[in-house]
Amino acid sequence: MKFARQACLLSIAVCVPLLSFAEATRTVAHPKHTTTQKHVVGKKHIVNKNGSASVSAKSEKSVKRYVMVHGKRRLVVHNVAAAAAVIDKPSVGDTEGLNHSKDPLSLQSNVAYVVDQASSKVLFEKNPDVSLPIASITKLMTSLVVVEANQDMTEEIEVTTDDIDKEKGTGSRLKIGAKLSRADMLHIALMSSENRAASALGRYYVGGRSAFVAAMNAKAQQLGMMDTHYVDSNGLSSQNRASAKDLVKLVNAAYKHPVIRQYSTDSRYVVNPGGAPLEYGSSNKLVSNPAWEIGLQKTGFINEAGRCLVMQAMIEGRAVVMVFLDSKGKYSRLADAGRIKKWLETSKPQL
Repeated sequence: MKFARQACLLSIAVCVPLLSFAEATRTVAHPKHTTTQKHVVGKKHIVNKNGSASVSAKSEKSVKRYVMVHGKRRLVVHNVAAAAAVIDKPSVGDTEGLNHSKDPLSLQSNVAYVVDQASSKVLFEKNPDVSLPIASITKLMTSLVVVEANQDMTEEIEVTTDDIDKEKGTGSRLKIGAKLSRADMLHIALMSSENRAASALGRYYVGGRSAFVAAMNAKAQQLGMMDTHYVDSNGLSSQNRASAKDLVKLVNAAYKHPVIRQYSTDSRYVVNPGGAPLEYGSSNKLVSNPAWEIGLQKTGFINEAGRCLVMQAMIEGRAVVMVFLDSKGKYSRLADAGRIKKWLETSKPQL
């Protein structure tokens, strides 16, 4: 009898893999009368130290089970980490082996490229020629196309269902029907990486979204960005790619426009899309750090790209352009920027 009872309990543990053995023996008295419902109540994606995509501990899955206890059917709900249902995936840089690259500063980014803006001298480099997904760094090219098209910045743009993210399923604070000026859309797209704003900007271009993407690629070719390709205006697709060397060219071109410098480096901005005003914050906390003098910046993140950052900053009286791609960890790209800054301040490499 003891052996039979152990075998029964073992079968329960196997049939109910999301519960521990102790939980199975405690809550499921009669497995043959048990039914199971699974309901995902929320997913919040993060990047692990190895650059893989997973779900945060705050995100949970409710597992509902009906069990028979003393002859009565009862509902038992267990909250388990949803990460168990997500397969970790490495970034594109990881699959190409870039995560095995070493550098003197032990940066967490698979790619790093630092250039003196005035002389174009390379100050630091790590895999600068590899074309990788760039996520929302894409929006820097979006802003360049919008500004150089000389479109009316006061024109009102409306968010529609066409701006819903069907690529990654991300949400937005801009509801369908929200209306903002082209300037406000550009402002929050650059400063806070608002995806629907970037999508609407492309859609309201003369000729529509396809013409806008064509203009993005044409501008890249004009700038000599030969390892770059765009398929959308917000960067949600992993097919938006560029090398670090190309992105330095993009930063330099965008830096020529005061409006892009201002919008990308604001720390807070309030818009009125209809209804209650919305306050947006910068996606880069370094812009409000008094130790930094940042002239232009843009962040980006999707699982395939890892954490990305481009910046123009003054360090030791020198204008420097920094590019970090495929960084691991939420704050690692900012930490890498800090390591580069400290290195430049202490080593003072010559022009």
